[in-house]
Amino acid sequence: MTEAVLWSLRSDCPLAPRISPHADRTQRWLLDQLVRLDLPLDAAALDRLGRAGFARYAGRLYPDATESDLRVLTALFTWFFLVDDACDRPDRLTPPQIRALRDGVLALLYEGPRARHSGFSGPLRRLLVQAWREPRRRMPARWRLRFADAVAHHLDGAWREAVAKSTGRAPGVEEYVKLRRATSAAYVSYPLIEFATGRPLPDAVYHHPALRRVAELGNDLLSWFNDLASLEQDRADAGGHNLVLAMATEHGVSVATAVGLVAERWRAGMARFVVLRAAVPSFGPTLDEAVTAHLDGVAHAVRGTVDWTLESGRYPVAPES
Repeated sequence: MTEAVLWSLRSDCPLAPRISPHADRTQRWLLDQLVRLDLPLDAAALDRLGRAGFARYAGRLYPDATESDLRVLTALFTWFFLVDDACDRPDRLTPPQIRALRDGVLALLYEGPRARHSGFSGPLRRLLVQAWREPRRRMPARWRLRFADAVAHHLDGAWREAVAKSTGRAPGVEEYVKLRRATSAAYVSYPLIEFATGRPLPDAVYHHPALRRVAELGNDLLSWFNDLASLEQDRADAGGHNLVLAMATEHGVSVATAVGLVAERWRAGMARFVVLRAAVPSFGPTLDEAVTAHLDGVAHAVRGTVDWTLESGRYPVAPES
């Protein structure tokens, strides 16, 4: 049933799909880089990374990035997925380990590659140092701070979720929705639109309420779609951290009924997303192109997540019948 809902939502999605022409070459580059970095990945793990297609995900979110920039973006995406796996797998990191990881990552992003922290070393650190080098060199200080703040928010969310799982406390719907906005890493992907397009926004525009409403709803849409795709896995080990499971518990309905409720919520959210995106005001001729690029990037994040989720080997979704 869930697979049929996923394909139906994709069919109903009004956002146009796009993908970079460099995506597949970048995926081959990525696998070679992971071997060179000596990450603790056996042949099976490398195969899973290959089938996941993180370069195709980055290529869907940043379809106009140059090939060299897409490599940077893909490396960053891969780093975040590896961290996500470390926080979610059965032998997952403990809350204190996640906190130490967070502190080490932020030391690197705020202070530079010479910063050292006992909670963050080894191949994962080398991957982030390599991926961060070009954005750090090229982007203005206000953008670097904004990106680091988004990473802090994301890793704080991973820590809060780990604490809840360790205590066995499942969240309610609205509590979960707010937490999911952090754990999804969508807010990390949004500043990267400016890196990919070369059009950084002033803070006052980036944080303008009209843009933030679009960004927040885009985050919800891609997160809820992912929750539908990962439902079966989450039923086994997520401790209720899935919108479908939270809806089923809070409304006292079956999981099958909750799938339908989440799909309805997604469709209503998508209709509102289209309206909010169209209602963003003009910021003047010097900024409107950058604002449009940002709004397009948020839309690519939503549609790209839909398409990548259905094609990626990371999720067991059968082809459309």
